[in-house]
Amino acid sequence: MPPRSDSKRWPSAASTLLPLRAILRRRSSTTVIARNVEEVAKRRKFILKLAKALLSFGAPSHRIESQLKAASDILDAQAEFVHLPNIIIVSIRNGDTRSTRTHFVRATGRIALTSLHKVHMIYRDVLHDNMGTEEGTEALKTLLRSRPIYRLLTRCALAFVCGAIICVLSFGGSAVDMWISGACAFCLQYLGLNTVHKSAMYANVYEISVTIIVAFVARGLSSIPGNLFCYSAISSAGVVVILPGFTVLTSALELMSRNIFCGSVRIVYAIIYTLFLGFGLTIGSDLYLVVDRRARRAYYRGNTPQDLTYTHGRFTMVNGSSPWISVSGVLAQGSSTEFDHIYKGCHREPYWPWYKRPLPWWTAFFLVPIYSTCSSLSNLQAWNQWQLVVMVVFSCCAYAANRATSTVLPGRTDIVSASGAFVIGSLGNVYSRVVRGTAFTSMVTGVLFLVPSGIAQGGGLTQTYHSSAEQYSGGFSLALRMISVASGVTIGLFVSQVIVYLFGTRKNAAHFAF
Repeated sequence: MPPRSDSKRWPSAASTLLPLRAILRRRSSTTVIARNVEEVAKRRKFILKLAKALLSFGAPSHRIESQLKAASDILDAQAEFVHLPNIIIVSIRNGDTRSTRTHFVRATGRIALTSLHKVHMIYRDVLHDNMGTEEGTEALKTLLRSRPIYRLLTRCALAFVCGAIICVLSFGGSAVDMWISGACAFCLQYLGLNTVHKSAMYANVYEISVTIIVAFVARGLSSIPGNLFCYSAISSAGVVVILPGFTVLTSALELMSRNIFCGSVRIVYAIIYTLFLGFGLTIGSDLYLVVDRRARRAYYRGNTPQDLTYTHGRFTMVNGSSPWISVSGVLAQGSSTEFDHIYKGCHREPYWPWYKRPLPWWTAFFLVPIYSTCSSLSNLQAWNQWQLVVMVVFSCCAYAANRATSTVLPGRTDIVSASGAFVIGSLGNVYSRVVRGTAFTSMVTGVLFLVPSGIAQGGGLTQTYHSSAEQYSGGFSLALRMISVASGVTIGLFVSQVIVYLFGTRKNAAHFAF
C-alpha cells in the first residue's frame, strides 16, 4: 500500500472537481444577478419617467400614488411614493445592499388631455406585458419632448372664442361686449403661453397684471357715453381663461379620496387665487377712474340715486329683529327706474337695439356646444378623436342642469354647482364602467364650465361698490363664492359616486379615474 503521506499530497479526482463546480456555480449565479440588476434598473427608470409624465400632463392627482404603486408592485421595483403638489418623492429600496435611494420628481405643467391619454395607454401596455420597460421609457421620453399638438396662435384663437361665448352665456354680455371679452382672453392666453415661459420674474405677477389690464380696458370702454359696453361682463369674461376650474376639480377629487393634505392645499390656493383676481380687477378699475376725471364723476354720479323724495316721520321696522321698535328719521325714496333693467350686473333697456341687449335664450343651443368644443381643444384634446364628442355631450348636460337649477333656485351658487357636478359625475362613472372609457378626461370640460357659471350666479367677478371698505368686503365675498362653488362641485361628485356604486360593482381603481 502506498504511504499515507502520498494520499495527502495527491488528491483524488472527485475532490478536485468539487471546488471547480462551486466556482462555476458562483460565476453563473453572479451572471444571473448582474442581469437581473440591469433589468430592475430599467424598470425603476420607467417608473420615474412615468411619474414625470403624470405630473407634466395634469394627471388626476388623487390617482397618481395608486397608479405608481400598482406599477411598482407589478414590475417588482420595490419603490414607495409620496405625492405632494407639483412633486413626487420616490424611495427605492435595494434588497441586496439594504440601502435606499430617494428621488425627487418635480414638474409643473398644464393639462393636456390627448397626451395624458397616451401616457395611460403606455402605462397599461407595459403592465400587461405588451411593451417592454425600456421601450415604454423611450415612448414617455418622446412624449415629454414633443411640442403641443396646436400652435400658439391656434390656442389663442380658441381662447378668443371661449371668452366671447362665456361673456354672453354666463355674464350677461351683449353682441358688442363679446368681441372685447374675446380680445382680452386672446391677449391673456398669449401672455400666459409665451411671455411667462420667457421671464421667470413676470411669471410671479402674471395674474395680477393681466387682471389690472383687463379691468382698466373694460372701465375705459364702459365710460363711453351711450352705454355701449358693460364693465361687469367684459372684465369677468376676459379673465375666464385663468379661472382655477381645474384646481377646484382636482382638489375636490383629492378630498373625496381622503388625500387631505393635497386637497386642502389646492382648494385654499384656488380660493386665494380667486381673491387676487378680484382685487386685481378692482385695482384696474380704480386706476382708470383716477386717470379720467370725467369718468370718475360719471361713475359716482351714476351710483347715486336721482329724483329722491324725502318723507319725515316715525317708522316701524316690520321685518327687523325687533319688529315693534319704531324709529324716527327721514325716508328717502327714489323715483328713477334706471336700475330696474339690470341683467347680471349690466344695464339693459328693452327699447335698445339688438346688439346692446343680451342674446336670445335659444342661442345657447349652439353656443354651449361650440364653447365646450373650444374648451376641450384648448386643453390639448385632439380634434379627430371620438373622446371629444363625449366631452362635449357631458359638458352640455352639465350646463343644462345648471340652467334648470338656477331658474328654480336663483342665487344659490352651491346648489347650482352641485346639480351640474352630480350630472357630470354620474355620466363619468357610467361611461367608465359601461363603455370602459376614461372618466377623468371626459369630465374635465364640464367641470371647467361649472366654475364660471357658478360664479356668475353670485354676481360675477366684479360688482359696483361705493367705498373702499365695500371693495375689500366684495373681494372677500368673491372668495366666499369660490368656496360655495368648490363645495357644490365636491358634494355633487360625491353623491353621484354613491348612487352609481349602489347599482353596480365597485371599480378596482380610484373614483373618477382612468
